[in-house]
Amino acid sequence: MNNKSEMPQIIRLLETDSTNNYLRGQCAKARLPEGSLVIADFQTAGKGQVGNSWESEAGKNLMFSILLYPDFLPANRQFLISQIASLSVRETLMVYTDSVTVKWPNDIYWKDRKICGMLIENDLSGQYLYSSVIGIGLNINQEIFRSDAPNPVSLYQITGRTYDRKEVLTRFLRIFFRYYSLLLQEKEEEIRVAYMAALYHGDGYHPYADEKGLFEACIHAIEPTGHLILRLHDGEQRRYAFKEVTTIVSL
Repeated sequence: MNNKSEMPQIIRLLETDSTNNYLRGQCAKARLPEGSLVIADFQTAGKGQVGNSWESEAGKNLMFSILLYPDFLPANRQFLISQIASLSVRETLMVYTDSVTVKWPNDIYWKDRKICGMLIENDLSGQYLYSSVIGIGLNINQEIFRSDAPNPVSLYQITGRTYDRKEVLTRFLRIFFRYYSLLLQEKEEEIRVAYMAALYHGDGYHPYADEKGLFEACIHAIEPTGHLILRLHDGEQRRYAFKEVTTIVSL
């Protein structure tokens, strides 16, 4: 955890390859205070989970990374960091629109379209976390997406309005550190319940695909490790780590 006397640093960049890369590079030079933030107007190589790329027009969206030192958290419960980040983005967006959900593990959807992606990179010290860098790309004011990404959407496209990115970020940070406070208070069950209630396709049976092919299932549980448990119509349960199963999105 952070020394409360240390003030977080806010680093603003016009352009970088990745805010996560930049923040991790700064941490390699010297220990930054917890809550330090890197914000970029443009990323040349924004990343999502397991190397996915992220398209974002310069000056239109929010691209930032936050530094935490959750050294009280065992490594096998690091998925809680992903959960509080996801819930914080969702709650922020719900101020401006509805139908916002969390697609396991941490994509944020508006209806069947992706409005936010994130990459969380944790470093360990023994059996506990040492630091977490939480990189978030949130589509705010982009009008047109030109990449071959299948289903992007922005807040502007949803509402027809433009937004003050600084205001949205300030709101997010307030919500995020409220959730982080719950984690510090060991209110993990409250976080897990909120996450389950926020899930995309959280109710009923929906199509999925794994190495065996297409199937229909419902979300039975999310383990503390982050593994997804799906239940098929015949009662069979299947357990998946990240990238082992695909949710079929209707477009």
